[in-house]
Amino acid sequence: MEAASLAAEEKTSLPRHVAIIMDGNGRWAEDHGLPRFRGHIAGVESARSTIRYLNSRYHLEYLTLYGFSTENWNRSQDEVDGIFHAFEEVVDGESQELHREGVSLRHLGRLEELPQSLQQKLNKAIKLTENNTGMTLSFAFNYGGRSEILDAVRRILTEGIPPQNIDEELFSRFLYTAGIPDVDLLIRTGGELRISNFLIWQSAYSEYYFTDVLWPDFDEKEIDKALLSYRQRQRRFGGL
Repeated sequence: MEAASLAAEEKTSLPRHVAIIMDGNGRWAEDHGLPRFRGHIAGVESARSTIRYLNSRYHLEYLTLYGFSTENWNRSQDEVDGIFHAFEEVVDGESQELHREGVSLRHLGRLEELPQSLQQKLNKAIKLTENNTGMTLSFAFNYGGRSEILDAVRRILTEGIPPQNIDEELFSRFLYTAGIPDVDLLIRTGGELRISNFLIWQSAYSEYYFTDVLWPDFDEKEIDKALLSYRQRQRRFGGL
């Protein structure tokens, strides 16, 4: 079946929640003889087109983009500043258009550790779009899967919930992704074969799709290929 025919298939054959590790911006810049921060600028453009394509063509319900991990603070200050600047431009420049398209924005991660100006813009965008009923777009920024689990445990302890009352459903309500279904399809660009501390609870039964394509080159054709691969798999969730 041609990838172009995917959108005409039954809605049930498509994932509800796609999560993407947007890897390869720095290498893309180096391959083009550019400083690494230019790769993050190119990556922003790829994120914009990916969001709109998945929303307008596939009417995806949930999209989560991994933009900055808790480990990325170890990169050079210039690169970290460049990532923050690029992300702030996306939030500031795109929130009104996403609002018009019915997209609801969420942030996953430790917001309080980010620069004050970025916190303010994120909070403003989240407030603006909180009542929208279209795609839920989550930015995992200053996010780590282990940190998320630790934060959930701390909140449960703080609320004094008895141990015998804690099950998977309750625990999920204390994660950053509370109210968002588990990941159906996890995509990683850039050729690495690992998930790098990303949504480790929520991706327990995800289908993984790895591609050598660097994130700035991940276009509509590549999205179609990833979704076609997903449709060709049988998800058993531990059964036969």
